[in-house]
Order: sequence, then C-alpha cells, then structure tokens
Amino acid sequence: MSVEASAFWIAEPGRGEIRRETLPGRASDDVLIETRWSGISRGTEALVFAGRVPRSEWMRMRAPFQDGELPAPVKYGYASVGRVVEGPPSLSGRDVFVLFPHQTRYVVPASAVHALPDGVPPRRAVLAANLETALNVVWDAEVQPGDRVAVIGAGTVGCLTAWLAGRIPGCEVELVDVNPARDVVARTLGVGLALPASARREADVVVHASGTPEGLQQALEVAGDEARIVEASWFGDQVVPLPLGGAFHARRLTIVSSQVGRVAPSRRARWDTRRRMQVALGELRDEALDVLITGESSFEELPGVMWRLAAAPGDTLCHCIRYPAPDSGA
Repeated sequence: MSVEASAFWIAEPGRGEIRRETLPGRASDDVLIETRWSGISRGTEALVFAGRVPRSEWMRMRAPFQDGELPAPVKYGYASVGRVVEGPPSLSGRDVFVLFPHQTRYVVPASAVHALPDGVPPRRAVLAANLETALNVVWDAEVQPGDRVAVIGAGTVGCLTAWLAGRIPGCEVELVDVNPARDVVARTLGVGLALPASARREADVVVHASGTPEGLQQALEVAGDEARIVEASWFGDQVVPLPLGGAFHARRLTIVSSQVGRVAPSRRARWDTRRRMQVALGELRDEALDVLITGESSFEELPGVMWRLAAAPGDTLCHCIRYPAPDSGA
C-alpha cells in the first residue's frame, strides 16, 4: 500500500509551497518515520530560500536527503525529529533525529537515523544539527582550558559555541552581539554578553558567527596578538570586505574557516560524523538550551514562516515546526 506525505518545497527563490508526495516502498533495512518536529536552520536556509547560494556551491551545499536541485525547485533542510513507525525492532517506536528536510513522513535507511538518548525531549532535539556545527567550530578553534574566548554573533550556532566553550575549565567566554536582549540568553547559557562597543579585547580565541562583514571586522579588533580567529559564518553570494592592512600582519593574526561537512582535522583520524552527532545529541540533555527555541509554528504555516524569517528574522534563534499527530493524516 502506498504511503502519502506532505513536504515543503522552495518552488522558486523567495517562494515556498507544500506538495504532496508518494513515498518509496520500504526495504528491509529502511525505516518509516512520522515527523514530530523540525527546525529551521535560519542562516543557511534563509540563503537557500532566497536563492543566494553561488552556482559554484550548488553541489557542495546539497543536504543529505535533498530532492530537486539548487536554486529551485528544491526540498531542503536537515533538522527533523520523528518517531519510527516501521523498521527494525531495535528502532521501532523510538524517537530519532535525521538530517532530513521538512516533511510529514519519510523513508530512509536505518543507518541514517540517530536514536535520541534518554533525557532528550524531541522538541529540543531539533537543535542537534546546529550543536553538531558548534562542536566542530570549537574543535577548529582549538579552545584550551583557561582561554579568553570571544564569540561574535549570538545566533543559534554562536550561542551553542559559546555554551560549549564555557564548559571548558577556566574559560572566560563573552558573546558579542548588537542586540542587548540577548543578555537573557547569554546568562541562561552561563556566559557573558557585550555590545560591540564594550567588547573585551585581547581574546585568545575568537569565533565569528554573526554572518555580517561588520562582525568579522569586530573579530579582528577583539583578537589578541597571535590569536586564532575562526570564521563560522557562511555568506552565500555576499562579497565581504576585510581590513587586512594596519596591524593585521604585525599582530600575526590567523583566520581559519570552519565547516560542518567534514569532521575537524584535529579529530578526523578517529572520529566520523556519526560519532560527532551522537555526542551532540547527548549534550542536548541540558534544559538550559530550551532558551534557544524562540518560536513555533504548524507545518501548514511553513511557507509563510520561511518567507518571514528570510525577510526579517527579528529576535528569532531556532524556530520549530510542529507536525500533525500521526492519526490525523499527513
């Protein structure tokens, strides 16, 4: 018997729609999942929604279970939490995280699902992809005990990076953001917050996650001599000016990129992406992270929600999408 589903598609840059689909048949090593929640990865998904992915990156930017091709029409996303309704006994009935787009139900190989650890509620689990990114950033940043760490940009990835760094013994972590309302978030996560004008200088490690050229310039300003600056933002097709004159060379600053597609070089010989995801999921037991979920909408509202978040995100961090109960259809 065929199984129907509904999925969110970017029909053209700046316009999304809900489409009906017939799922492929389930093989013996596949699972059928009923989605409970998905999360919008605001920075990347906003760029994809607006059609701002450079042609050179269309293949590298493919999501694991993307359908269609960039720029559109395309089904894009990677933060889905659901319940296994058909599959191997070890997974049947389990709540799982999958790097899947926004869709009411889907079939994937059992090897693609990550069972939620005990103590991790499904709604909070939508943060898993962003936390996996933050974990990779901390590895790339080579944060050490006792470091003074500045994180520029209190978006979801920036906040999670600051939270992880703040748990390393002796680290003094400061989030830097233009929005003073982020102070509540920072205090909940156990780190400090500063506006750009009052940000502490002489940082040992700086992570830039604001997605703005001004934020990257701020990263250069707060870094101490010979400090490491990690660029965790992705600018899409935006050209970013960078002031590399002045004292940049004399201070011997280092700028490195961080990208979640591959495990950080310092871990790559022993870690794979599955091990990294399992660590990220386990860290989601901390209820303080609920402060990062700042909104919730129904699946049917998703086309309008995506348009609003891409146009004017406001104070949004992670926005959750709520799915119909399994007995109410797709």
